[in-house]
Amino acid sequence: MAGATPAVAAVVPLPPLAPPAADDRDGLRPLLAYADRVRALTPAELATEIAALGDPGASAPRQMQLAIALSQTHAAVDTARAVGLLQRVAASPAPDAAPLQPLARLLAHRLAEQRRLEDTAERQAQQLRDSQR
Repeated sequence: MAGATPAVAAVVPLPPLAPPAADDRDGLRPLLAYADRVRALTPAELATEIAALGDPGASAPRQMQLAIALSQTHAAVDTARAVGLLQRVAASPAPDAAPLQPLARLLAHRLAEQRRLEDTAERQAQQLRDSQR
């Protein structure tokens, strides 16, 4: 088959996402607006916000809010606490957690990856300092 052209695999587009149900939007819109607001806080304002949230109890939306606020401090202990809160939401059988679970899983994964990269950078910086001595 000297003159034959290689077969080209057909690209099949993913089906469009179904529009979210009305009850899904109610839980996510306020949370996304909160995330946007918290992102702009100064470190002092962020500390005040975290203190004001206090213990979120079993409320999935409050756990998500606290996790989002904690993730903005970029401190290892706060990141670990945020991941724990997000994992609680992701595993919760509570009805108020259901629409938040995909976002909780996404954020938990991203924060865990961020922490892993920060640890790697810290180890490399320490190795560089040790090799320069």
